Amino acid sequence: MDYKALYAEKLRCAEEAVQLIKDGDWVDYSQTCSFPQLLDAALAKRSGELHDVKIRNAITMQPVQTVENDPGHSFTYNLWHCSGLDRKYIDQGRAYHTPMLFRHNGTYYRKGYAPVNVAMITVAPMDSNGNFSYGLTNCAMQEILDVAEHVIVEVNPTMPTIAGVENDHINIQDVTYVVESDLPIPTVKSPAATDTDRKIASFIFPYVTSGCTIQLGIGGIPNSIGSMIAESDVKDLGMHTELMSDGYLDLYLSGKITNQKKKLNRGKGIFSICNGSRALYDFLDHNDAILSAPMRYVNNPQVIRELDDFVSINGCIAVDLFGQVSSESAGLRQISGTGGQVDFITGAMEAEHGRAFLAMHSTFTDKAGNLHSNIIPHFTAGDIITTPRTQAPNIVTEYGIASLPGRTTWQRAEALIGIAHPDFREELIKAAEEQKIWRQSNKR
Repeated sequence: MDYKALYAEKLRCAEEAVQLIKDGDWVDYSQTCSFPQLLDAALAKRSGELHDVKIRNAITMQPVQTVENDPGHSFTYNLWHCSGLDRKYIDQGRAYHTPMLFRHNGTYYRKGYAPVNVAMITVAPMDSNGNFSYGLTNCAMQEILDVAEHVIVEVNPTMPTIAGVENDHINIQDVTYVVESDLPIPTVKSPAATDTDRKIASFIFPYVTSGCTIQLGIGGIPNSIGSMIAESDVKDLGMHTELMSDGYLDLYLSGKITNQKKKLNRGKGIFSICNGSRALYDFLDHNDAILSAPMRYVNNPQVIRELDDFVSINGCIAVDLFGQVSSESAGLRQISGTGGQVDFITGAMEAEHGRAFLAMHSTFTDKAGNLHSNIIPHFTAGDIITTPRTQAPNIVTEYGIASLPGRTTWQRAEALIGIAHPDFREELIKAAEEQKIWRQSNKR
């Protein structure tokens, strides 16, 4: 097979390639760094010409031209998970959220719940065997491409080549069109940790022990834990995570992650999607010590349980006294998504020595400067419940840890009030009494 000749035969400019898209089509950009920048801009030029084209993506890292330049509403933007920019689009009524569990993301495609007429994805340059690496996004990529009627690859030399546990590339024979891009893959800067983040991290850090495998979310709290690990005697950590960020890069460079004690995939760090700095992308390029994998593998609780000594650390927005957790909305406002939170909480509970933590600040300040508690009596304002009370793990604020598994309603109320901001504890006790989840013998 002359792969170079086939490549040349299928090479198109972006404007020509997007002519494949018809009224009513579902167009899939996959997620995060697979976003096809040139193809999105070319499709946006067809605004007013096309009707009812639905686009799927997740964790948008740069302005979406089909959203920004569509006064005629030719396109509807749909999101599996939200970045800060995605929240803005949803707030403006220009995008819509699709609820999901990350471990089932590929299943939605495979079972026909998420049809794909045209998949447009960014990939690494073709190798000598005619293969394009998926690079930084494995996720549900294979399932998307398996059901797509047409596949357009946007070849970008700044996309790293990353080997996978499985399903890590597409061959030129399975591609409809090839478009070449010289736009750099977008990067994101990790948020700086606050004093409160560091205090919360200090409560979780003792549970991160030598030889354990860790899953870290993104944000100031995981970054703080990473810094503590880097400065500690903890060693031989493993990585098994849905999203790899710069916090892991620091742990690799400090020698803390070796993956040598993992019970599964020994010697290999595992991730499903990645976004971060250019330094992180360069570190991953052709790095045999790190493999990408589909979400149906990474987030599968039965896979996680095999890791045995597993620690999962993620964030949440609010918790009520029953132990219900909201991690994706503030009232009716969509903030994030379920993602893999429930997957990893379930897997950590199944693992023999597994532990899961959901961390948050005890309070937030509204635009008027008023302080509010993130531990509330009960949810009533339309907040989306991400983790049900039956699966609530360890909840952490800057005042400590409330361990909820196996606890009665009154034990949960007491534990959660104990990690609430002191200014709100008395009113929370009163609410717990009214909700009949407070014993007279509870400590006050």
